[in-house]
Amino acid sequence: MKHMRPIVLILGPTAGGKTTLSISLANELPGGGECIIADSMQIYRGMDIGTAKPTNDEQSQAVHHLIDIADPNDDGFTVETWLAKAEHCIEDIRERGKWPIVVGGTNLYMQSLLFGLFDGPDCDQENREILNSLSNPELQVRLHALDPEAAERIHINDTRRLVRAIEVCEATGEPLSSLQSQWGKPMPREDALLIGLTWPVKTINRRINSRVRTMFDDGLLEEVTALQDQLGKQASEALGYKQLLTYLRGECTLDEAKERIKVLTRRYAKQQRTWLRRFQAIPSAHFIDMDNKGAQYALEQSLTYISSAAT
Repeated sequence: MKHMRPIVLILGPTAGGKTTLSISLANELPGGGECIIADSMQIYRGMDIGTAKPTNDEQSQAVHHLIDIADPNDDGFTVETWLAKAEHCIEDIRERGKWPIVVGGTNLYMQSLLFGLFDGPDCDQENREILNSLSNPELQVRLHALDPEAAERIHINDTRRLVRAIEVCEATGEPLSSLQSQWGKPMPREDALLIGLTWPVKTINRRINSRVRTMFDDGLLEEVTALQDQLGKQASEALGYKQLLTYLRGECTLDEAKERIKVLTRRYAKQQRTWLRRFQAIPSAHFIDMDNKGAQYALEQSLTYISSAAT
């Protein structure tokens, strides 16, 4: 039935071609599809270049949801907020006979969509205030001592999740990674099809370096300069924005900021690969090796998989 179209989830490293594939699928799947963005920074209005948000031209080629839905000074947007909005979008898209195509982005969003939210212990407000007073590197070191797996998985700029992981570990005496039993389920929700794009490390690193150069050519510095007084705590931690804010405060040179962005983006891609290995353990997931392949190959492979899995 039309309203039971499977959710198509597209995963892969940053600069890995997810946006191109999602738009192609939205136009090629029978009945058409619409893209739901699963990215914790593309939600913010005005943060376009540095988040690699789909361009106006790309958005004109397919309907996109859950971008530009929060002001950059909004620190109240959580994974719970995104999940509720995503489920609403999925239901609406299906009711109109189209395919919901979820594009990540933020792997925690994908995890919550597939396996639900982890209901951890209540926080101790006094302890949380102490943790929030620490720098992100201090939080990461502290978490690494408690739960190395979680420390590897959580980005150093993600203060909220670093703090929460430490809270759970200290409150329960167990690593957060072992408590998140949803990862132990053999199958995700039955109405989802997973497509992953994988790249050799050297190739994806070259693509990342090229993307960063393009971002600066497209006006990333000017974008951050215009937004610097509007960015809340969460938005100011975004990769690229945080490093350029440091430059704008006179704490480093522009070349140093650029190089730092490249290094941290490559590190982020490595963390994404750690997440992807978890998704690869799902028997129904279909991963496409993109080494020496192009966008058309990814589209053809995806359509074949969807056609087979959805029947």
